Amino acid sequence: MKLIQSFSVDHTRIVPGIFTSRVDYLGELPVTTYDIRLKRPNREPVIDVAAMHSLEHLIATFLRNDPDWKDEVIYWGPMGCLTGFYLILKGNRTPKELYNLILGAFKSVNDASEVPGTAPENCGHYLMHDLEMAKWYASEFASYLEANKDNSDIFEYPRAERLVTDDGQQFFDS
Repeated sequence: MKLIQSFSVDHTRIVPGIFTSRVDYLGELPVTTYDIRLKRPNREPVIDVAAMHSLEHLIATFLRNDPDWKDEVIYWGPMGCLTGFYLILKGNRTPKELYNLILGAFKSVNDASEVPGTAPENCGHYLMHDLEMAKWYASEFASYLEANKDNSDIFEYPRAERLVTDDGQQFFDS
């Protein structure tokens, strides 16, 4: 089977940031998946599950209510590895073009007095939330983005390089 794009990123070198994961097309419409990475994979502790769940609710609500972006948002959700989130938008913008949106979304978490959508009717695990830890992670990431806004590493994926055989096959060690 062909290795999917998100597994071709060198996870030993990725830093927190905003990255283009892939661009797909629905007819003529580009749809872009962005990797919003909060933690260094395999080097930092992952995001606490309850805090991740709260960040999902808080930031999804922010994005879907932002007057300039709400019609572009298709999806916001956590990565299975708990090191970040995926954002899927209509169109194809550079990660730098999303900087202010993502920074604003994470800064908005600090102003939250509750996590939206946490009633049993609204959420599949409504008791698994932690607003205070969500605020901590959001503040940490927002500060990191601000401190690194001129660092191109937070906008460009490090790619895993694989040897290619003469007939075009990728080589994977065992």
